[in-house]
Amino acid sequence: MTATGTRSPAIRRTEKTRRLAFTRLNTALLLVVFSLSFSSARAQDDQSTTRAQTHRTLTPYDAVYKTSTSGLSIKLRRSLSMDDNGDCRLTSEGKLLVAGISEVSVFTLDDEHIQPRSYVYQLSGPVSRRREVHFDKDSDVIRSLYKKEWYELPKTGDTLDRMSQQEQLRLSLLNDPTPREDILFHVADGRKVKEYRLVYQGEERLETPMGWVNTLHFERDHDDPDRQSGVWIAPDWDYLMVRTVHVDNGKTTIANLISADIAGSAVSGSSS
Repeated sequence: MTATGTRSPAIRRTEKTRRLAFTRLNTALLLVVFSLSFSSARAQDDQSTTRAQTHRTLTPYDAVYKTSTSGLSIKLRRSLSMDDNGDCRLTSEGKLLVAGISEVSVFTLDDEHIQPRSYVYQLSGPVSRRREVHFDKDSDVIRSLYKKEWYELPKTGDTLDRMSQQEQLRLSLLNDPTPREDILFHVADGRKVKEYRLVYQGEERLETPMGWVNTLHFERDHDDPDRQSGVWIAPDWDYLMVRTVHVDNGKTTIANLISADIAGSAVSGSSS
C-alpha cells in the first residue's frame, strides 16, 4: 500500500514513458508542420512583368491529413477561410489522447503576394509549448516569441511565417504553373529569419483515398545529409499538399492527405 497522494515507482515509470511517447510524437509533428511548409519568396520576385494582369487567387478549403511516426499516428485538420474584409485565416489542429496541437496564421492577399499578419502555435498536454510571430505593418521589425522569450527579427517584404509560406507556394504556382528548379524561402522562425531552398524533383503520380492524382515533387536542400524533407502537391487540386515525408535522426515522419474539399466541393482523382 502507498500513502495517500504518493504514486508508486511503477506508476511514475508509466507516466514518464507516456510523457516521452507524447514528446516524440509532438516533436515529429513539429518537423512535419514546420519543416515541410514551403514559401516562394524568390518566385514572387521572378514573376514575369509581361504576364496578363488577371491572376488566380486562393480558394477556401478543408483538408485532413494522417500523420504517422514511430508507430503512432494523428489526424491533422487544416482549413483556409476568408472573411469579407479580405483577411485569410489558416488553421491546423490535431489531438491524441490528452495531447493537442494547433496553429493559426492570419494574412491578407496583395494580388499574388501574401502579407502575413500573425502566427500562433500551441502545443498542449504533458508537454506545453507556444510560439508566436507578429508582423506589424507600421514597424520595421518582426516580433517572435520562442521559448518564452521575445525576439526582434529584421523585416523584409518577402518574409513569411511557417504556415503562410505553404499558401504562398500554392499562390505562386496558381499564377505561374511552371515549377522552377529551385526556390529560395525566407521564414521568420524562432530567433532569426531563416533561408530555405526548395528543389524541384519532377512529376509523380500518387494513389490517395480520393483516387490517383498527378503531383509535383519538391525536396528541401538540407545542409545535413542525414536529414531529408519532401513535399508532393497536386496541380489539379489547386496545388493542395498531398504528401510530406521528413527523415531526421533515422526517424521517418509521413503525412498523407485522406480527404479534402475546395470551396465546398470534395476533391476526387482517377481510378488508375
